Formats: sequence, C-alpha cells, structure tokens
Amino acid sequence: MTAHAVGKPDYSSLDLPPPPPDRPYVLVNMVMSADGRAVFEGSERGLGSPVDQRLMRELRANADVVLNGAETFRVSGSSPRLGDPALEELRRARGKPPVPVGALLTGSGELDTSRLFFTARDFEGVVFVLETTPEAKRRALEATGRKVVELPPGETIRALLRYLRVVMGCGVLLVEGGPSLNGQFFAHRAVDEYFVTIGPVIVGGADQLTPVRTPRPFSPERAPRLTLLSAVANPETGEVYCRYRVSYPA
Repeated sequence: MTAHAVGKPDYSSLDLPPPPPDRPYVLVNMVMSADGRAVFEGSERGLGSPVDQRLMRELRANADVVLNGAETFRVSGSSPRLGDPALEELRRARGKPPVPVGALLTGSGELDTSRLFFTARDFEGVVFVLETTPEAKRRALEATGRKVVELPPGETIRALLRYLRVVMGCGVLLVEGGPSLNGQFFAHRAVDEYFVTIGPVIVGGADQLTPVRTPRPFSPERAPRLTLLSAVANPETGEVYCRYRVSYPA
C-alpha cells in the first residue's frame, strides 16, 4: 500500500520485518536536491530542512547501529545521537539503549580522533578497518577507547554485515552514507529500504555526487528496483519524503 500525504511522516516507530540470520535489516537514508545531487558545495548541509533532520533522528530510533563512511565523517562528522529525550525513552520502552551504536568504516584509518565520535561517552562506537589499514593508524584508533574490528578487504561489506548480526546482535542497521558506501551496499544487494528526502533546490554541476555512487552503472537487468511505500509532500519546506522497499532482479 502506497501512502501519499501532506506534511511530515512519522518514522519513529517503523513496522519492520525480522532480519535475515546472517545480516541486519538494512535502511539507507539520504537527502538530495531536486536534480539528484547529494552535496551542496562539498557537503549535504543546505539540502535538508530541520524537518528532514528530525526524520533522520526518528529513523535512528529504529536502528541498533548507525553506520557512516570515512568521507562522510571527515566532511560532516558522525554521531548516532537522537537529540530528543522522547525518542530515547521510546527506545528504552523497546528494551534498547537510549542511543544506537555508532559505527565507522575506513580503509586508510585517516580519521580525526579529536572529533565527537571518538570523545563522546554517551554512546557506544565501533570502527571497522581493513587488513590493509596501517598499524599505526589502527593503534591510534584503539587508543580512543573505541572498539576496532578488522575486515577482509575483498568481502568488506559482507563481513561487516555478518559481524554486526552474529557478533553484535544488530537487527536493524541504518546507513547514512556517503554515496560510495551506499553504492557498496546496493552492489551487494544488501539494502532493504531506501529513504530519501528530495529538497527544493537545483545544484547543477557536471561531477556532483548522487546519493548512490558505484564504479560503473548497474545494467538494466541487474539494477535494484524500488517500490514506493510512502511519499509525503511538505508545502512549508518544499520537500518530499520518500520511502521505498528495495528488491533485486534474479
């Protein structure tokens, strides 16, 4: 059933199916311009309104882990915080900690450990690195007190998903980008739902990032398919909030 409405959807208590045994149920959330751009002068800032930011926090309320890629961390920082005691209480009522676990994925290990993700102690954090990550960088990350987990470079996403599900017991994973990380999840057919806010602005440009970036386009036969679950238009912000179920051709 597709719902078309006006105003703001409620993402705080999504009715999600149980996860598969070998990976979490995966949500991807992004904001983009009306011409499909995911950045505005190098950052997503300026694309989403406070309502979009609120929806992002509501989606986090459903997640056990919130994952960001290294480039998103460098540009915008990373935090799974909800910023609302009511959302935290909603999680407590579900038997969950008030804030999801924050997670980062990095190959180089080049992360600024003075930023909030590493210094805050009101949420748990885990950093996923590769076998090829320099040892000195890995030690610097471990020195922050955050858990550091090594993944094999060839099967990074599959190994990450299995670790989250089997070792950490993660039932719902929220991926907040960036575009290259989103692309890896779509390429591995590991995205179950895609949330995107369409902002009322044209960015333009020839080389601007889109919400999903892959080395090569999907072929028409292999491209992920989207089924619209809801679309809510907000006349006050000019935004449209879309929720899709993702499926993959056999």
